[in-house]
Amino acid sequence: MGVPLNQAIRVGAYILKQHLIGNKRYPLVLMLEPLFRCNLACSGCGKIDYPNEILNQRISVEDALGAADECGAPVVAIAGGEPLLHKEMPEIVRGLLAKKKFIYLCTNALLLEKKIDQYKPDPAFCWDIHLDGDKEMHDAAVDQEGVYERAVAAIKLAKSKGFRVSINCTLFEGADPARVAKFLDTVAGLGIDGVMTSPGYAYERAPDQQHFLNRTRTKELFRAIFRLGKDSKKRGINWKFNQSPLFLDFLAGNQTYACTPWGNPTRNVFGWQRPCYLIGEGYAKTFKELMDSTDWDKYGVGNYEKCADCMVHSGFEASAVMDSVKRPWKMAALALNGIRTEGAMAKDIPLDKARPAEFVFSKHVEAKMAEIHAKKQTVLPAE
Repeated sequence: MGVPLNQAIRVGAYILKQHLIGNKRYPLVLMLEPLFRCNLACSGCGKIDYPNEILNQRISVEDALGAADECGAPVVAIAGGEPLLHKEMPEIVRGLLAKKKFIYLCTNALLLEKKIDQYKPDPAFCWDIHLDGDKEMHDAAVDQEGVYERAVAAIKLAKSKGFRVSINCTLFEGADPARVAKFLDTVAGLGIDGVMTSPGYAYERAPDQQHFLNRTRTKELFRAIFRLGKDSKKRGINWKFNQSPLFLDFLAGNQTYACTPWGNPTRNVFGWQRPCYLIGEGYAKTFKELMDSTDWDKYGVGNYEKCADCMVHSGFEASAVMDSVKRPWKMAALALNGIRTEGAMAKDIPLDKARPAEFVFSKHVEAKMAEIHAKKQTVLPAE
């Protein structure tokens, strides 16, 4: 496992407390997006398709730390866009560490060499470097040559300075299990502290809609990868994942989970995103408003057409973690037997009653643009 013991204990205690007080919906990971601007234009990304006025917006240090207080989740994943473009990111990280949060700072690593000395190694802080496979796979995914080599160099640099480092690996249709397995062997050799993997999600505004996995293909792909992982283990190569084993078992088709979007609530420049990190269909001003006013039953696999193929960590990792606390014997069985890669898969959630997709992206962009223009008009000219 790539999750530090102190993090596993504290998160487990937090979950147990929520169960003891009867709280059915609670956050585990705050998905903090302090900006949408990025220095790459990946074909599978729907985060950079905004007007410049929105891409120029930033969450302030005060609002970022306030979101952590509002939410109360023990873990904060700082995403984007590219977080290292945010000039106040070091201050945000220091503030979150002071609040005893575990932090994963997701970055494409292009700016890491330049920025790394603004940060200090800490057991609760981890660089989460975007790396979607080997050189050819990753450079194709980000649509730019040379990015893989710079990311690997950044991993080596960060490790040499004493930082914890994980990688964030998103897989798409056409991924070859043997190549992915070889890639995981390679990054294990770099001494990384964990891998976070997930199938890509079809953002409605992503430039490339052709290469997202459906649920059946996702399960088949991960079964094939994990099958090869057993061979790697026999050769003394240990893949470390900083994810729940039950989530990985879910990716292999052995668990049936409903989505728990409140487990990974998102705070970005629009506000608190409803219902989840992947789908923006409304925004709340406060975390309490998000939790109290969102009709959660309208979303998720089987409830909403947009969610039909989703098996992404931000929707299902919390489901798996909560299950591991409720049913620890499942974890024990996985530890003993490993992830099953043969035989029948668990029965999936039927999709026949899902409501049709609503496409409301433009409406929220227009509202944000109107807000930005209204603020500009109220600012007095400098004398």
